[in-house]
Amino acid sequence: MDLFRVAVIADLVDSKNISDRRSTQASIAAAFERVDALVPHDQPMRATVGDEFQAVYSTIARALEATLLARLALPAGIDCRFGLGLGQVIDVGDGVAGSVQDGSGWWLARDAINQAHAREDSRTPSVRAWFSDGDGDVVREGLVNAYLLARDHVVGSMTERSRRLVFGSMLGSSQGELAETEGITQSAVSQSLRRSGGASLIASIEQLRAGGL
Repeated sequence: MDLFRVAVIADLVDSKNISDRRSTQASIAAAFERVDALVPHDQPMRATVGDEFQAVYSTIARALEATLLARLALPAGIDCRFGLGLGQVIDVGDGVAGSVQDGSGWWLARDAINQAHAREDSRTPSVRAWFSDGDGDVVREGLVNAYLLARDHVVGSMTERSRRLVFGSMLGSSQGELAETEGITQSAVSQSLRRSGGASLIASIEQLRAGGL
């Protein structure tokens, strides 16, 4: 029996309004490569067709960390939404770009990204990610989605500088190093991380890692 993993589907927000699609695609790919270097994955985040990307992670916590880092690493003015599906990810053959996969993880990830899109268009426009649990654990599914709702609101409210500071902190850069890069004081970095909610995002990832989710 195939072990459950987390399949992730990502797509670009308002991709039709991006003027230089080729350059933007290259920038997104570079951002996702940085994320791949930071978060262990079963399958790196790679472009598939159109404006979509896919990845696979062994745990929910890793998928949550990767999707957070992905949003923080994206170039200014570019955003993605994500569908996360916990289920089977099965290799069913070989294709031009590698193995062809199927399984409940991908079906659930597709349902989840559709759910994120629907919620974004209704009462929660800040939503950028949703999670579907193939184990039928409604409590876990609810908790993960509650986290995503809060996380996406915080990230969506951040300035580009705030996002860079959080990403840099998660890379392991010191506040002094970040201050030098941004041309601001260390105190300003510390204040930004607190006021933007970035410090809470970093702490939440630490808790997810420790919790074994």
